[in-house]
Amino acid sequence: MEFKAALTEKARLINQALDRYLPPELAPPGVIHQAMRYSVLSGGKRLRPALVLGAAEAVGAVGEEIITAACGIELIHCYSLVHDDLPAMDNDDLRRGRPTSHKVFGEAIAILVGDALLTFGFELLARAGMGGGVLPEAGLRVVAEVAAAIGTHGMVGGQTLDVTAEGAAVDLKLIEEIHRLKTGALFEASVRAGAILAGATDQQLFQLNRYAREIGLAFQITDDILDVIGETAKTGKSVGGDAHKKKLSYAGVFGVPAALKRAEEAVNSALEAIDDFGENAAFLRQAALFILTREY
Repeated sequence: MEFKAALTEKARLINQALDRYLPPELAPPGVIHQAMRYSVLSGGKRLRPALVLGAAEAVGAVGEEIITAACGIELIHCYSLVHDDLPAMDNDDLRRGRPTSHKVFGEAIAILVGDALLTFGFELLARAGMGGGVLPEAGLRVVAEVAAAIGTHGMVGGQTLDVTAEGAAVDLKLIEEIHRLKTGALFEASVRAGAILAGATDQQLFQLNRYAREIGLAFQITDDILDVIGETAKTGKSVGGDAHKKKLSYAGVFGVPAALKRAEEAVNSALEAIDDFGENAAFLRQAALFILTREY
């Protein structure tokens, strides 16, 4: 309950900022701004932007620039969800308990929404880097790292492997590579962005990167598990899609018990990585445990 309260508070701050940053629905061209707000302000855990804030807290500094960067990360995450749901990709009808963007606004607008959220996300990251409390080189570094994390050597690369591996033979190395790129890369970028903007040392960044890498893997594994045993009422999206599309996943290939064991190993490694951060990293520790036991 302590973690959920902390996550709720961080989500409140992020949602308030997102509402300020996103263009009003009636600002022309109205349909794209309406669709952007629909896709972003539709609930969600806000875990990735909360990790931006949590990493900054672990280093010992949180300012308005960190919140702006967190919003940029969330917009980029939302872009990936909108495009992931498209008929050409996962063809999902539900996201966060509501019809997906293309179901409401059509495929063409949904593609444009993803494009708009991606570019606006980078605009906010750039704004954060130009804030008075941030060193210019830190701001540039964050923009470069986030770009790399969502490109062909990160999220887009992982999504490509995911799509092309449907129906492929079981390959543990490939499954882990898909998970680390498709999901883990943005988790790493989120944690690193908060730490870098807050002035982390090289050693702190090394430890936080290891933490983020492990929780990113754990998150995708638990996502696989929820696709097998989860409830739509809790997850907010359809279940059973991975099996239907013959996707490679831990839960589908090795079964839920083995998948859960691997997620536990990843979480334990994440906790070990930040063992000497002290009380400032309390949120990060709680986040790792939440990922292991989450139902949504």
